[in-house]
Amino acid sequence: MRLVYSGMTTHYHSLPVHGIDIFYREAGPRHAPTVVLLHGFPSSSHMYRDLIPHLASRFHVVAPDYPGFGNSAAPAPGEYAYTFENLAAAMEEFLQTLGVERYTLYMQDYGGPVGFRLAARHPERIQALIIQNTNAYEEGISESLAPLANYWQDRSANEAAVRRFLAKETTQFRYTHGARNPQLISPDAYNSDQAFLDRPGNDAIQLELLFQYQDNVTQYPRWHDYFSRHQPPTLIVWGKNANAELHFLDGGHFVLEEAHEDVAARITAFLSRLGLAGVRQ
Repeated sequence: MRLVYSGMTTHYHSLPVHGIDIFYREAGPRHAPTVVLLHGFPSSSHMYRDLIPHLASRFHVVAPDYPGFGNSAAPAPGEYAYTFENLAAAMEEFLQTLGVERYTLYMQDYGGPVGFRLAARHPERIQALIIQNTNAYEEGISESLAPLANYWQDRSANEAAVRRFLAKETTQFRYTHGARNPQLISPDAYNSDQAFLDRPGNDAIQLELLFQYQDNVTQYPRWHDYFSRHQPPTLIVWGKNANAELHFLDGGHFVLEEAHEDVAARITAFLSRLGLAGVRQ
């Protein structure tokens, strides 16, 4: 069954994929070029709530929640294998079910390992990449992720340290650290994320994915080969990459909380130069 709820500019849907209900936000004309927004940890498509209206006049915008995140179904790890390969497979099937054949990928945080898999698997479907605070290089693994490296070596001995990644103060820190003005970051954003994290059983889902994150590191050479062979048009609003348009923004990990208008303008200008922007509605 497909559930549809209408809003002023964004529609809220639920679509079954392999027996799991995938929640997603959709806006803009279906005939316009599609931009797929892939969210990060510990967020959901909610992180794109301010960006979507700015893009919807020229683009068909789709923002799903992964299994175990946001408003999508969250089966227990014993009922669903929470790996990044499976998240990517779910998103691939989701887009196929929705009838989206070619698209631009916007990726933040976890959106990178999900989206880079989609791109490397089907480069012919990718029109452009937009990268914000996500990583495909070992140099990008910061010291703050050191507990994960230990967790990958000995899961039981290091689980307590990794559980701090799920704590309320950590979630708030992710939003406010590096912000131009933390007082302008709405608590609704990190409180919403935390409410989903705190659901009974969700800690097991997130701990499993944090353990499985090590597989992303092994995929880096494959993604580098994709970058080199196909050189997709790329807009970066954080980080470094070759043959890309790069913009450093004054903000934190969730920079859209403060700079969604700036990012939307850069996306529109970037995709317009590629001939991918639709006519303003």
